[in-house]
Amino acid sequence: MTAERVRTVRQVRLVGPRLAIREFRLDPEDVLALHAVLGDPEAVRHLGYEVCDEEECADQIELSLDEAEQDPRTVYRLAVAPAERDGGAPPIGQAVLELEGTRAASLGCVLRRDTWGNGYAGEVLALLCGFGFGTLGLHRLAARVDPENAASVRVLTRAGFRPEGRIRHDLLVRGAWRDSLLFSLLEDEWVRPAAARGWGEPHP
Repeated sequence: MTAERVRTVRQVRLVGPRLAIREFRLDPEDVLALHAVLGDPEAVRHLGYEVCDEEECADQIELSLDEAEQDPRTVYRLAVAPAERDGGAPPIGQAVLELEGTRAASLGCVLRRDTWGNGYAGEVLALLCGFGFGTLGLHRLAARVDPENAASVRVLTRAGFRPEGRIRHDLLVRGAWRDSLLFSLLEDEWVRPAAARGWGEPHP
């Protein structure tokens, strides 16, 4: 089964105990909220791109909406928001799941700095795993991590992701080459927490 034949979802809304992962809206509230994340040099320090201004954040939301209309859909660039207001609250971060290869995808997320330390990254990862393995029927999920990003390494390890090695000079970031650590999780290794039944399954 190729990436083109993986099951796809046009509109995503995943709900956990504290967070909701939903489609972005091209409105001032979502644009400003995304800028509070991607416009913060500390929040994007471990990512592979520069800080974004408000216009660039609006462009990224517009891109996410275009990607949602593709048939088949291969990129899920989604807002991470508090579960309040039925997930309609302003985003506190962004999650991405991108299909690549055969029943496989890469994933990642970035959260607003003042939300760090609350276990939100682990909840986002659980939601994405449920969506990828359960809803989309994927076999493999992978994540690339900055070797200096110890917090993300801990989150992935706790979720059962296994290290596969170091990719040397994987990204050119702000004029300097950076290595990446590669982690992966297979569908038969994924254990859905009993308290998280229903996580990652689209809600109406």
